[in-house]
Amino acid sequence: MSEEIKNESQAQTAEKKPFFTEAKIEVIVAVMLGITAVFTAWATWIASLHGGNQATSYAESNNYSALGNSSWNEASQNLMQDMIFWNNYYEMVINRDFAVEDGDDAAVEKYEYMMDVLLQNNCSDELAAAIDWAMEEEEATGYVVSPFEMEGFVDSYYVEAQEYLAMSDEALESGQQSNKWGDKLNLVTVIYAVVLFLLGIVGIFKKIPNRVVIIAISAVGFLVATIYMCTIPLPF
Repeated sequence: MSEEIKNESQAQTAEKKPFFTEAKIEVIVAVMLGITAVFTAWATWIASLHGGNQATSYAESNNYSALGNSSWNEASQNLMQDMIFWNNYYEMVINRDFAVEDGDDAAVEKYEYMMDVLLQNNCSDELAAAIDWAMEEEEATGYVVSPFEMEGFVDSYYVEAQEYLAMSDEALESGQQSNKWGDKLNLVTVIYAVVLFLLGIVGIFKKIPNRVVIIAISAVGFLVATIYMCTIPLPF
């Protein structure tokens, strides 16, 4: 009879044995510490790469901005020079027309020669085409028309500058995006740090249920941080 009672007591003891034991908890904590440490290192490395991309993009933005501003100033100077050229050229056109009215063939020939020299030596193909357009418009309407009134002609001076400035804005936007991604990864590393801290203090608690609660909280934090990190694109 006593043997039967002893066996029954042992069976009840085996049935009441908890799922989480000291040994299991130690293994779980060790595994989670290792995985979290590896993921922390990964997140830190990716954040540093995003930081490098940010610095590179900002440098490119500054370079393109400087080129754009320089090109814009150059374009403004060219536009001013072409306007002065047009004033001088049109003055010769007026003088030639007066010479034609006066029947002064020598003066007409002189002004036409001077006009040809100006067009050949000091006039771009684009400005020459705009001048031809202005002359045709003036002949059709009877009003003085400037070549700079041709649609898109003035804007054509600033095409290169606008391209550089657009590239500057694009690089700046890229740098800002890299900065945002780097900040998000820094948040991930902070969460991982909290997880490491919680796992580090598990041993302080004497009761197993309390340890299980801390481990569960750590696991949730780890999963949240990992899922959030997966939404951040890689910098390469």
